[in-house]
Formats: sequence, structure tokens, C-alpha cells
Amino acid sequence: MGRIAVAVIVSFWVIPISILVNRVVPEPYMDEIFHVPQAQQYCKGNFKSWDPMITTPPGLYYLSLAYVASLFPGMLTVKAVSFFDVCSTAVLRSTNGVLAVLCSIILYEIITYLRPALDDRKATLQAVVLALYPLHWFFSFLYYTDVASLTAVLAMYLACLKKKYLFSALLGAFAVLIRQTNIIWMIFVACIGVINITLAHRRIGAEVNENHVSERKNDFLTSTSSISVGSNLRKRKSGKAVDKDDISIRSTSSFSATQTSGLLGEIQDIILTSWHMKWGILVSFCPFLLALLAFIAFIHWNGSVVLGAKEAHAVSPHFAQIMYVSLFSVLLSPPLHITFGQVATLLQSFWKNRPLSFFQWLFALTVGLLTVHFFSIAHPYLLADNRHYPFYLWRKVIKAHWSMKFLLVPLYVYSWFSIFGILGRTQRKIWVLVYFLATAATLVPAPLIEFRYYTIPFYFLILHSDNTDNRHWLLMGVLHMSLNIFTLMMF
Repeated sequence: MGRIAVAVIVSFWVIPISILVNRVVPEPYMDEIFHVPQAQQYCKGNFKSWDPMITTPPGLYYLSLAYVASLFPGMLTVKAVSFFDVCSTAVLRSTNGVLAVLCSIILYEIITYLRPALDDRKATLQAVVLALYPLHWFFSFLYYTDVASLTAVLAMYLACLKKKYLFSALLGAFAVLIRQTNIIWMIFVACIGVINITLAHRRIGAEVNENHVSERKNDFLTSTSSISVGSNLRKRKSGKAVDKDDISIRSTSSFSATQTSGLLGEIQDIILTSWHMKWGILVSFCPFLLALLAFIAFIHWNGSVVLGAKEAHAVSPHFAQIMYVSLFSVLLSPPLHITFGQVATLLQSFWKNRPLSFFQWLFALTVGLLTVHFFSIAHPYLLADNRHYPFYLWRKVIKAHWSMKFLLVPLYVYSWFSIFGILGRTQRKIWVLVYFLATAATLVPAPLIEFRYYTIPFYFLILHSDNTDNRHWLLMGVLHMSLNIFTLMMF
């Protein structure tokens, strides 16, 4: 019932606002001037045509072709039209509207899988609030790759959580066909899958061993009692008949507060267990490896990660992106953050003679990246055109007042500590490290400051938070709706 409610609620705003947007802006807007004509060329069957200004692969256009093909028979019953006529700007935009509804259902499925104890109402609320995330919400009404990219990545993650690794890898390959940077998130999902499998295997082994020791002790103490022996045999049978499929990955994706092993210990455990399970892991995750090899072959053939406008989108290290994504994610998330007192306590440990924790080492890395950025060479350009929010924030605030660059440093530090605190309550240290590396690998090579690039890291952060307070989620929903209404008015 929950997934139906989510789909209906999201449809209630997708349909009317899509109609409104198409009436106010019927012609291609912003980057639609590239995507819409390219998709229409595909609708004509001209698959050899390619706009050299488009940097992303044609995954969205193939998806639109399938979508338009599903609508075409119905269009014929209304009036005689050609296939190309159906590929109007409005119809192509509606591809993302449909994907937005599908994405909300996937969000609901992930939430209920990760939090099986959560009731339907709370899961529905959380899925609906996440569907209101401004950068996802706004592009649900335009013909961009963002909604399709997020939907494919989340579907890949859900399939991996449910141990459908071949299907997950196929979804990952399609996600890369929509946007190249999704190769990082495909690797992230595969890594999380391996971590979950190895930890679940170790958990099974520990439980079986514990049951076996307990049974031997019971046998020794109650060997003269036939009743106890009979009971003990039943225990032994239940202890040995452990089914691996019954051990849910959910139990390993959540971090227990009683676990005190360090990062190095977790890495060592995973490496050793993976070696013992190497053939099973290789068989399960071979499709991910094949997709990665195909991507590497594509880069070698193409000579670059991007397809078009290669000079304007050359890879250029931009370490400050890690700062921007942390602050942006914290500002748009519910009040899940650690307090300033906790930040002060963590900072004080730097002045004391004791080993640094995993999170403190990540903090030190963050400060190091900031230092590198401040003394780095300026990029050719950092901003999109003046129809993007980063343009105004940078020109009117940060660039206009140079001191803001340095005054924001404490907020960057606080933001990353908040993110580490959020994830550290539910995930193992190795999970947090993999998330940090995936986020950095996605954003650092991009010189352009664009909030749209922060969408996938934001969703993975919030999906793995432990906040189930309805008030906090309602607060985030109000914040997102306010930003969406403001954006729509500006639009």
C-alpha cells in the first residue's frame, strides 16, 4: 500500500506542474536546446547524428524512444501522427515526470529494506520528502539527464541490496550510459555489496561457532539427562541448519554501537573473508567487472571521459567540491547534525597527545584538501550561466566578499563532521570511507560548480541516516517545498 500511496502523492504534483511548465516555457530551455533536438534526431531514426556540444552518452535518448514508442499507439487512436511528431518537447519532458514517480517508489523500497521496523506511514513520508529534494524536483519537469541518472543508480543499489547482482550490474551499465560519472557509483555499489556479503558470512560463522561451543557445553553438563540430551539435539540441529539466505544484508548494513573494531581491523576482516570466498564473490560480481572494463575500453577509444566539448570539460582537480557538497547536503537535510559542542570536543583532541580516530583522520584530510584548493591555480571557468543558483551565490556573496571563502571554512568542517556523525551511527567505518572516496572521485575532477552534481551523494547520505522523527522529516519537507516554490516563481 505504501508504494502506491507514494506514487499517487508524487503524481499529484508532477502532472499539474508539468502542464504549467510546458505552457509557460514551451520551447527548449537551458541545456534542453541540446538534448531535445538530439532526441528528436533519434526519433527520426537518424542514429548517426550527434551534437558535438553534448557531453553525456545517449542513454536518456534511448529511454525516451522506448517511452515514446509506448505512447505512439495511443496517439494514433486520437489522430494520425508520425512517430517524430510524438517526440515533442512536452512529451520528451514527460519522460522525466514518469521517472520521478518511479524513482519515488524505488526510494520507498530502499527505505523499507534498510529499516524493516519502520511502519508504512513513516516510510511513505520519508520517500515523499526525498522526492521533493529541490535539484531532483525541478529537473523532473525538464529534459535533462539528472532524474534518469538518479533513478538508474538507486535501482542498481536496490537490486544489489536484494542480492540480484546480475540485474544490478545491468542497471549500473545503463546508469553509465546515461551519465559517465555513474561508473563511480557502480563501483561504490559493488564495494558495498562485497562488504555486506563478507560481513554476513563472518556473522554466520560467528553464530554457528558460538552455537557449537554452547552445545558442547550443554552436552557435558547434561549428558546424564535424556530429556536434556533430546533438547540439546534439537539445539544442535537448529544451530547447524543456518541458511545463509536467511541472514539479511540489513543486519550488516547497520552499524552496532557495541562494535569497536577500527577501520584497519574492518579492512583486514573483509580482505581475509573475501579471499576465502573469492570464487563466490568473483561469480557474483563479475558483471560489474565486465561493465568497468567496457567503460575503460570506451575511454581508450574516445580519448576522454566526455563525448563532446572535450576542451571545455577537461578533467581538472577541484578539491573544494568536497567542501561545497558537505555544506550543501547539511543545509538541505533534516536536523541530523552533531552539535557544536561535539565538534569542539573533537577539535580539542587534536591538541592532546592521543591517537586520532578514523573520523578525525578524515577531518585532517578535509583540511588538507582545503589548503590545497586555496593555493591552487584558478580554473578556466567555474560556473554555469546566470540561470543557475551557483552563479548568483558565487558572484553576489563569495566572490564579492573574498573573506567569505575563509569565513566558511568552519562551516565546511562542521558539515563534514555532521556527515561522519550521521553515517557513523548506522554504518561501519569502511562504509563511510567508501562513501567519502566515491563522493570525492565523482566531484573532484569536475571544475564546474553545479549543485546538480551533489544529488546522488545527498540521497545516499539521507537514506542511511537513523532519523525517524516525523517532525524532522516534515521540517525538511517544508524546507524543500519552500525552495521549490521559490524556484518555480523565479523560473
